[in-house]
Amino acid sequence: MDRRKSLKALAFGTVSTSVLLDACKLMDKKSESASAETPSGFTIDRTVEEAERDSKLIAQHFFNEHELATITVLCDIIIPKDEVSGSASEAGVPAFIDFIAIDMPHNQVPLRGGLRWLDVQCMNRYGKAFIDCSPQQKTEMVDLIAYPEKTKGNSELAPGVAFFTRMRDLTASGFYSSKIGIADIGYKGNTPNQWNGVPDDVLKQYGLAYSEKELNECASY
Repeated sequence: MDRRKSLKALAFGTVSTSVLLDACKLMDKKSESASAETPSGFTIDRTVEEAERDSKLIAQHFFNEHELATITVLCDIIIPKDEVSGSASEAGVPAFIDFIAIDMPHNQVPLRGGLRWLDVQCMNRYGKAFIDCSPQQKTEMVDLIAYPEKTKGNSELAPGVAFFTRMRDLTASGFYSSKIGIADIGYKGNTPNQWNGVPDDVLKQYGLAYSEKELNECASY
């Protein structure tokens, strides 16, 4: 199930807008400078108050060990490791989702309920919890709920479809905002370049030309 290419588009196109906006709220606060030292562990600027708040959130955990293990498996099914980059779990996505569940409590019931639904379905179908299923069984289960258009009108699978859609959105948001994910899409940010002036064919089109001084001082490197 190679979903890497479609997920790159998903991350910047159809990923739930509310998820992306909510995830960015922490970076949309006032940017006041602080002379006092802020708690360690952050790679972006924080006011003292923001850093202390985030430190408290990071120290907490919403999911239990079994739930986090299930989330890890699901994340790596959604974005597996390939020749380009690491998997979602290697990018720290399970921890990201755990953080989101604490920071945005409206995700808690849908996520925990969805994990429980997934285990119940696997128990009924295979006699074991999702993480204990074989790779083929996991793939079969995920394929049942990964394509909303195919299951439209199926009330039995509707809860699982809603859960997996949320998981996919969060996984893509977490992965493509991580160092691994940013490298995966080849984003380099603002980088210096050289500008050698307007191309000759464009200048000729408008009957223009650089003077010798302009060429020497402004348009050549």
